[in-house]
Amino acid sequence: MSDRSPAPPSDRRTFVSKVAAVVIGGLITVAAPIAGLFPILDPLRRRGETRGMVRVTSFASLPESGEPRKFPVLDTLVDAWNRTENVPVGSVYVQRTGENSVRVLNSVCPHLGCSVGYNAAGHGYFCPCHKSSFTVDGAIADPKSPSPRGMDPLEAVVKDGEVWVKFQNFRKGSPERIAV
Repeated sequence: MSDRSPAPPSDRRTFVSKVAAVVIGGLITVAAPIAGLFPILDPLRRRGETRGMVRVTSFASLPESGEPRKFPVLDTLVDAWNRTENVPVGSVYVQRTGENSVRVLNSVCPHLGCSVGYNAAGHGYFCPCHKSSFTVDGAIADPKSPSPRGMDPLEAVVKDGEVWVKFQNFRKGSPERIAV
């Protein structure tokens, strides 16, 4: 009679379970720190949002006479972690120039950045800080004006009865229109 003793436990099973435990442990060890880096590096991988067109007013609110009206510009500001809706970033003068067209001027004086007012009686714009004056289309009205250039025109479109403006500011005191 042959004496059969029980077979020793399979070394293969223990080997496979140990390898699986090491692989899963390694994946968890590597994956957890990588997953943790995403929220930290998120602001760096986001593309900076360029200011696009901003809705300013309805076309119907502009007088048919072509008299300019001043409107605030409200935009969405985005920094690394925050998004703030409807933040005042400036103001513009909007003037109806045709059936479906407008002229938009930044309301900031190109001389030193004061707020320009519209003078309906004088049919033009006037800066109270240093007495710069501008025509209705934004050109310098007085050759003795301290302003180095006319008022800054902005890109605008009328779409679906709404006036949309690409708002931007320009360097003050420079004869060239340089966006800042």
